[in-house]
Amino acid sequence: MIKVSSYFRNCGIMVETQLLPRGISDRKTLEAFRNVPREFFVTDAYRDAAYEDRPLPLLCGQTISQPYMVAIMTQVLKLPEDKKALVLEIGTGSGYQAAILAYMGHSVVSVERLPELVEFARNNLENLDFCGDVKIFQGDGSSGWPECAPYDAILVTAAAPDIPAPLIEQLKQGGRLTIPCGGKDMQTLKTLTKTDNGQLEIKEELLCRFVPLIGKHAFPEGD
Repeated sequence: MIKVSSYFRNCGIMVETQLLPRGISDRKTLEAFRNVPREFFVTDAYRDAAYEDRPLPLLCGQTISQPYMVAIMTQVLKLPEDKKALVLEIGTGSGYQAAILAYMGHSVVSVERLPELVEFARNNLENLDFCGDVKIFQGDGSSGWPECAPYDAILVTAAAPDIPAPLIEQLKQGGRLTIPCGGKDMQTLKTLTKTDNGQLEIKEELLCRFVPLIGKHAFPEGD
């Protein structure tokens, strides 16, 4: 396993210049961003740009999100500090978001549609000794992953026209879900809370732009 101490400087600069000025304040989120080396999760062609304030291309036309976007999606889930949560991630990508959640002490079930990215993410996560509790599956993320449900939190890293019903069904009462919703060109990041009495509360966070979520309960392939 690779130690992360030599990467503290770049991670720290990213936190100080990109995250703190934009209101990222959750202690555990900031700690994870200071300790998870982002360059492990980009392709070789973009290694030198790993800490820049922008999304970067991955394989198969996909992207690793801008650091701030990963941070705000993590923060709005309001994951517990004192116990391990079970988090469903839709859209594994390179594995960076899963690594952030794992560093925070949570179990992660991540679903990725593209086999090339499943392999890429698994290889990346193997480099870090705190990612042993991350499970990656290939499948239609818009259908969630019912085998491991219910989940304390769900995080979707691709855009859907609306919140897929299976994801709401697989969320525990009291749980939170964050997802970009809208068209393929622009979306609104939404946070859904399933209250203890089963009601759904939805909050709009900010405008954003993600690659589309392809699947039965999202955008059709080739549309």
